[in-house]
Amino acid sequence: MNTASAVTDGSVASPKFGRMHITSSSMTVEASIPSEIEAISPLVDWLMQRIERSRCAAGNEPAVELALREALNNAVLHGNRMDAHKLVEVRCCCEWGRGVWLIVKDQGNGFDPSAVPDALAPDRLEAEHGRGICLMRLSMDQVLFERGGTEVRMWKGLAARSWRRKAS
Repeated sequence: MNTASAVTDGSVASPKFGRMHITSSSMTVEASIPSEIEAISPLVDWLMQRIERSRCAAGNEPAVELALREALNNAVLHGNRMDAHKLVEVRCCCEWGRGVWLIVKDQGNGFDPSAVPDALAPDRLEAEHGRGICLMRLSMDQVLFERGGTEVRMWKGLAARSWRRKAS
């Protein structure tokens, strides 16, 4: 089945990444990739095309893309430790006129987010690693870690001027 062929429940299959379901109020995309660095960019590019077309993150697409890349990178490198037999799952829910939820799950052992050092602390500013969670938190309106740190849930609403009416 190709991406243009829809089934009767409103779902569309992607030959590479997963499924997309469109309703009158939202678009949900579910996808997975092997835990390989090379798999991240094709998925992000594919998903960002859908997010941009849906306008669910209008004005905030660069922030959403940065957070998504960081979450996927963390899941591949730290969660699944680049074990290509383990999958990273992504769920994106675009809510028309409101914003977008991104959920990234890995099959690793998890972690304690409160134990992650502050990337903005003076002694950490020159560290080579450790900025991913900080960038996700700065980019998104809400970032939650669930399931012992194996799942991150991120929300980004519309940019302020995207939903305001223009003055006549």
